[in-house]
Amino acid sequence: MSPTPPEKPDQSHLAGQLLVAMPSLTDMFFERAVVYLCSHAAEGAVGLVVNRPADSPRFDKILNDLNIEGTDAAEKVPIHMGGPVELNRGYVLHTDDLKYENSQRVGNSILLTSSVDVLREIASGGGPRRALVLFGYAGWGPGQLDHEIMQNSWLNVAADEDLVFSADHSAKWERAIGGIGDTASGQPVDPYRISPTAGNA
Repeated sequence: MSPTPPEKPDQSHLAGQLLVAMPSLTDMFFERAVVYLCSHAAEGAVGLVVNRPADSPRFDKILNDLNIEGTDAAEKVPIHMGGPVELNRGYVLHTDDLKYENSQRVGNSILLTSSVDVLREIASGGGPRRALVLFGYAGWGPGQLDHEIMQNSWLNVAADEDLVFSADHSAKWERAIGGIGDTASGQPVDPYRISPTAGNA
């Protein structure tokens, strides 16, 4: 993957939607992944995996490294693996009820922020109404994601706030797949029955 840091998302094409890994995608990191797509343009694409909670680093350890004092609640803030690129870089994907100096809008009601201010507010028990703290991101070079979608490695679905920020990470993939309903029957699509040569979802 070609890294394109997500500080300046380009709201085009599939940006603001979810990518859902097809069963045929068996990459160690992206198997059953749900990715919030922050940007998608001719230059490439950038997204954040929203269903990969991480055992480390712990949020309170990050605060300590940044000399930020946190409350007891800070110990319970989970960290997520946003992708395999630049794992030492942190981002906060959050609802737009609060905006910070370098916040970038990446969806109708979702912002991406990488400032210490948002971490400080989350550490104090405040901050945005809903948020994910992530390290690393997923990046695709020019045309790469489009090719992977045409090969049916990914399906794209509308982003649902409840799904993106849900704490039930183990169910996110099934919920996202369930959102790809058959409009004729009203039934969810079974991803295991989709042909890998069927074309775009």
